[in-house]
Amino acid sequence: MQAALRLARAASVRDEIPVGAVVVADGQTLGEAHNETVQRRDPTAHAELLALQRALQTVGEDRLLLATLYVTLEPCAQCAGAIVLAKVGRVVFGAYDGRCGMAGSVYDLLRNPRTNHRPEVVGGLMAEECGDILKRFFLVKRGGL
Repeated sequence: MQAALRLARAASVRDEIPVGAVVVADGQTLGEAHNETVQRRDPTAHAELLALQRALQTVGEDRLLLATLYVTLEPCAQCAGAIVLAKVGRVVFGAYDGRCGMAGSVYDLLRNPRTNHRPEVVGGLMAEECGDILKRFFLVKRGGL
């Protein structure tokens, strides 16, 4: 999660919503990214999606069954769908997202029994640190700091 936090901080410096994601298997980083929606002018360029794409390229497969995705914010519907499709083995996230979270906050797409894959999910790892980065970012954006 420390690597994902580092990426989230890098996103903030680039005026991106500070979310970072890292895909790891057997102690090796397969892919990592932070949000790039502003830079790419693409609302789908979320950290999880970009990290998954890079990890899939690294392994040369269409599945990440033995991988863990670490992400600083609970995945949204788009990212949860990509996680299911890529068959990620485990998802560990930091801050819960009461507005868009699809790993238990708003809905639980990742563990829905009707999907063809359900990763192990661990939420709340370093939640305070992950949430603080987001809170500070939006305080600055809204003129609070």
